[in-house]
Amino acid sequence: MSARAGIVVTGTEVLTGRIQDRNGPWLADQLLELGVELAHITICGDRPADIAAQLRFLAAAGVDLIVTSGGLGPTADDLTVATVAEFCGRQLILDAALEERIAEILRKLMAGRAGADVDFDAVRAANRKQALVPVGAEVLAPIGTAPGVVVPGATGGTPAIVVLPGPPRELQPMWSRAVATEAVQQAISGRTVYRQETVRMYGLPESRLAETLRDAEQSVAGFDGLEITTCLRRGELEIVTRYEPDAVGVYGDLVALLRDRHGDAVYSVDGATVDQQVATLLVDRRIATAESCTAGLLAARLTELPGSSDYFAGGVVAYANEAKAELLNVDPVLIAEHGAVSEPVAEAMATGAIHHLGADTAVAITGIAGPGGGSPDKPVGTVCFTVRADGVTLTRTVRLPGSRADIRERSTTVAMHLLRRALLDGAAKG
Repeated sequence: MSARAGIVVTGTEVLTGRIQDRNGPWLADQLLELGVELAHITICGDRPADIAAQLRFLAAAGVDLIVTSGGLGPTADDLTVATVAEFCGRQLILDAALEERIAEILRKLMAGRAGADVDFDAVRAANRKQALVPVGAEVLAPIGTAPGVVVPGATGGTPAIVVLPGPPRELQPMWSRAVATEAVQQAISGRTVYRQETVRMYGLPESRLAETLRDAEQSVAGFDGLEITTCLRRGELEIVTRYEPDAVGVYGDLVALLRDRHGDAVYSVDGATVDQQVATLLVDRRIATAESCTAGLLAARLTELPGSSDYFAGGVVAYANEAKAELLNVDPVLIAEHGAVSEPVAEAMATGAIHHLGADTAVAITGIAGPGGGSPDKPVGTVCFTVRADGVTLTRTVRLPGSRADIRERSTTVAMHLLRRALLDGAAKG
């Protein structure tokens, strides 16, 4: 079994949801890269009794390493270091060199506040608690004003504990220093090298994937050596598999089964997202968008792709029928005959985007995202798409479930996959 770790995220603001936890998932990824098995992530408020309860729980679970985030500030509710020291049976002592280092940081910060009526000695006194360190702990130099500490584990007793600040901009650069300490290296000495692979699928119900994975348990020899996590994200299925190197053949058998059962749905076996694939396919091209119900979300998604400044010409958001006619040359008669949410209008919008923006490729989206509107023939969630590229035109009408935000986001995913297909088909024709 690999070395195991637990994470304790502290902060009442995180516990109550006022601030989203970014540290737990980030630290989980870092531990995975180190080959350390993550046992638990817990979140608790800034109460010593609750922090201590999390430490006891993880120690009882037999983890080799505990990582905490948050509670290292100068205020009265920042008590993580004191709680960890008590849990480990270590006295807190003032580190004079660290106190002076923190004071120097404070001087520089206050120097930029010319004219402010601030008592430096009072500020220094308030921050003195940040220089209190458990006996025998290694100090991690502060990125802001809060230093971290690494408390070595005790044989047959407490695990090693890394205490990190809460702000991600401070925690993340401090992590590499923590990993390099002797205490952490000793704690994770039993780690295993893991591989992690990602397969991405589109257009397959989650229930069918679940059925295939149940069959794989019986048909793929050594399947229990794979740790598989599935996630439905943006209308796609993401299958993340973690395994030790000697199970590489087993993983290959799993991928072969997925391709055999769901070949049309498997679009990536190397972890590349549809956005990354589209970015590669758009090199030496010029693309434009025409959007109604998505209000520019597809254009925004395209601008986030690498190199987009070279191939993204721009986008037109045309909600009103008059805007479709004026900005995209959509014939009002076409709208009157088929409705604004229709395949003919989507095709006309794509043609107009190519013409007005000097592009060779275009994506158009028109639909009913709700919450009101719709009809028995075209209920909320009805969205029409057209992609034009290299003489290839793909037009689809789909029904998307969910709220207004869900429909809009999923529409951009449908559009990206249609764009990928059109570009691949165009390349094959060429």
